[in-house]
Amino acid sequence: MSLLKKLFTQCAHPQGRMGQAMLWFMNCCHAPLTNWGLSLIDFKDNMKMLDIGCGGGATLKRLLKRSKNALVYGIDISEDSVAKARKINRDSIDKQVFVVQGSVSQLPYEDGKFDVVTAVETVYFWPNLPDNLKEVRRVLKPGGQFAIMVEVVDSDSKWTDVVEGMTAYQPEQLKNLLDAAGFINTAIHRRKPSYATITGQNPN
Repeated sequence: MSLLKKLFTQCAHPQGRMGQAMLWFMNCCHAPLTNWGLSLIDFKDNMKMLDIGCGGGATLKRLLKRSKNALVYGIDISEDSVAKARKINRDSIDKQVFVVQGSVSQLPYEDGKFDVVTAVETVYFWPNLPDNLKEVRRVLKPGGQFAIMVEVVDSDSKWTDVVEGMTAYQPEQLKNLLDAAGFINTAIHRRKPSYATITGQNPN
């Protein structure tokens, strides 16, 4: 496996020294997409929010700034990601920010807990996307908002060869999957050069 392929395969499950490099890269390079995607969410005070695949924890910090007195939760399958996210948010950890290791397949939260759920550059690696989206709906409050933020990648892109375990989805596919999972008011938002945010709402 080439060095480049070894590095970018860390996208799915960062670990070790290369994983630390990838987490730093994620925190820096996902910022423009994330900040734009978050601008599409209707934030209010006192929200409970979840970031799935929280990586290096930068999105948790951004969520915390957008809702006064918020509680922000993060979950990631990678132990190294959890440690990095806790470190990045050390001033708020276990007070307003709570990070655990786990999978989107079985989220360790009760039904209807969250006002907002986000997923930044992570659905490419979810093990069973249709079922996983139903699990997201389960933990959302009635009327709760879900935002998937991605860089649009063609299914025959070189990235799917370089990054092991990656599945590319077009925004239209993601919207259709949200519809099938029972989300309402689904929409595709695009921003050049290749950003897309797909939003949906849990029915009341």
